[in-house]
Amino acid sequence: MDDFKIQAQKQKLTINCKGKIIALNTPIVMGIINTTPDSFYEGSRKTNIDAILFQADKMLNEGASILDIGGYSTRPMAEDVKIETEIERVIPTINEIHKRFPDAVISIDTFRSEVAEQAITAGASIINDVSSGEDDENMLTTVAMLNVPYIMMHKRGTPSTMQQLTNYENITAEIITYFNARVALAKACGIKDIIIDPGFGFAKNLQQNYQLLNELNALTILNLPILVGVSRKKMIQTVINSNADAALNGTTTANTIALMQGANILRVHDVKEAMECINIVNATNGII
Repeated sequence: MDDFKIQAQKQKLTINCKGKIIALNTPIVMGIINTTPDSFYEGSRKTNIDAILFQADKMLNEGASILDIGGYSTRPMAEDVKIETEIERVIPTINEIHKRFPDAVISIDTFRSEVAEQAITAGASIINDVSSGEDDENMLTTVAMLNVPYIMMHKRGTPSTMQQLTNYENITAEIITYFNARVALAKACGIKDIIIDPGFGFAKNLQQNYQLLNELNALTILNLPILVGVSRKKMIQTVINSNADAALNGTTTANTIALMQGANILRVHDVKEAMECINIVNATNGII
């Protein structure tokens, strides 16, 4: 625990979201709002604006610092979605959330630069890219031009192929090497604020996911904020012999471990419970 406290004090990390500064040396929560009909967790699917605004209001009241809006499911074996469909799903959503909650920090979950640019114009102020710019050659330069924080995630392949791409000699070391290269490229393009997401469940088998969770603190060597997204995922369902609907307690346990290993942002479906994790870990570290 002493190592965690020393690292948390050392980092003093912030991101600039269109002039709104968010400090990340104390962990925060990102709430997931999916505008897709096929996300793996049914409870996260919001396909009409009233349900979306209700969920946004609930998450903000429960303590979410960021709302993450996605219109393209990246679960294993998910089907491809046309860019026009993704835009139709997310841009009106971001417009309405920004109009109703003008102070809310909104993230757009997309790997497409065109969607990202339209989303930032509509009111988003963070880009969350599962491909770290690898799936769209224009993404990094677009992010730099928009001058917003960029979340880059580690994955291999596509939703239909990633579960067959789990060959690693040392998964944690290889992810650090991956981010070293991608972060250098992003910085060379002019991106200032970068957050890394190790990509739990993306081209990683069960044992690898838990090795990565256990060794998450190693990623702090990059001196960048770490986002962890394990909420209700298969890695939790399998261990507790449950499904996504009943995986909240397992998620809470995994989130607590992630925080103790240096996570700065928890990306979750259940904001209240994630905030409780943060409060307990903060109290354990003398922050009450």
